[in-house]
Amino acid sequence: MSQKKASNQVELNSEELKVFLKHMISNNNFIQKQGKIPVSINVMGEAGIGKTSSIIELAKELDLQLVKINLSQLEEIGDLVGFNIKEFQIENSEGKTTWIIEQQIETAIKKGYKIIGKRMSYAVPEWIQGKSENGILFFDDFNRADSRFITAAMEIIDRQEYISWKLPKNWTIILSQNPDDGNYMVNSQDLAQQTRYISVNFKFDVNVWSKWAEKTGMDNRLINFLIMNPELVTKTVNPRIITKFFDSISSISNFNEKLPLIQMIGEGSVGIEFTSMITMFINNKLDKIISPRAIFEKEESQVVNILTSLIGVEKDYRVDIASVIVTRLINYCVLFAATNVVSEDMIKRIIVLISNPNLFTNDLKYYIIRELVNKNKAKFSKLMSNTEVLKISVQ
Repeated sequence: MSQKKASNQVELNSEELKVFLKHMISNNNFIQKQGKIPVSINVMGEAGIGKTSSIIELAKELDLQLVKINLSQLEEIGDLVGFNIKEFQIENSEGKTTWIIEQQIETAIKKGYKIIGKRMSYAVPEWIQGKSENGILFFDDFNRADSRFITAAMEIIDRQEYISWKLPKNWTIILSQNPDDGNYMVNSQDLAQQTRYISVNFKFDVNVWSKWAEKTGMDNRLINFLIMNPELVTKTVNPRIITKFFDSISSISNFNEKLPLIQMIGEGSVGIEFTSMITMFINNKLDKIISPRAIFEKEESQVVNILTSLIGVEKDYRVDIASVIVTRLINYCVLFAATNVVSEDMIKRIIVLISNPNLFTNDLKYYIIRELVNKNKAKFSKLMSNTEVLKISVQ
């Protein structure tokens, strides 16, 4: 059965996915206390758009143990479910029984136990040994695995146990898969398998990506480029290969001087169309757009002059460039404020940018105020003490 996305199935970006998964993890802990089995979640999405990294980041944010298993890389079923062992049921003089492994028989007999039964069982697999409560079991690229491993994993996904062992309490199972639409080498799953978990679709969102890129210190010029050209992200040119391309050219201080080299690297990674667009970006000197850090570090008059020359005025006004600068400015400020003191100078510089009648349109000014105050009210509420800012915020 094909797993093509249903037209009405929810699509979530990275931030929305984390909110959803946080609820599911909390809810799983709640229902497990009632004796119910936690619900597994499947995250479906194209390759290279950040499914895996989002789930790994979530585990870190929630301080949860994470076990990541790529079933397609396993060689033996025993690596997943544990290897076959013989277990023996023993009974003491008071009639109490328990199960032990073969190596423990001699000791048990010496203590007066007698053997009353035996069975074939499975040892606890290495990947879960020693793990305590609260964690995520992550089956990455689930439907790329051999059908034997998928079938075996379904037992764990459905009941959080496999014959003779169980996951610790408060563990949530998350899967990631690529669509079964003919573009990927995946194994189809029938309805009985698909109903063992809840599915959501993962989508690329350039605004969320730009926040991640700001946080990771990606080249200022290249963040600007993708914000301006989000349509270049496709199934074949995904964020993973785009990031590799960006990393491959970020050491070049002057793009214009090394344009042939950039074109060579680009055509070998992101393709001709993407490379042509970045060539145009460089030729139009858009790689010279001021960075958000420079907006706060350079002199006020210099910053205003630079922004004015970039954005233009009246008929020459570039809304696209202004929007990019505003997006970068917000992301930088929010990220900075998360771990630093927001100084009076920083507040004053933001007010100067908002108050200037020529730099940004009123809707962009409102967007700056709203995002900064909503994301960190404690540190940016000082903006509202300015009459001009307050006036814009209530329009």
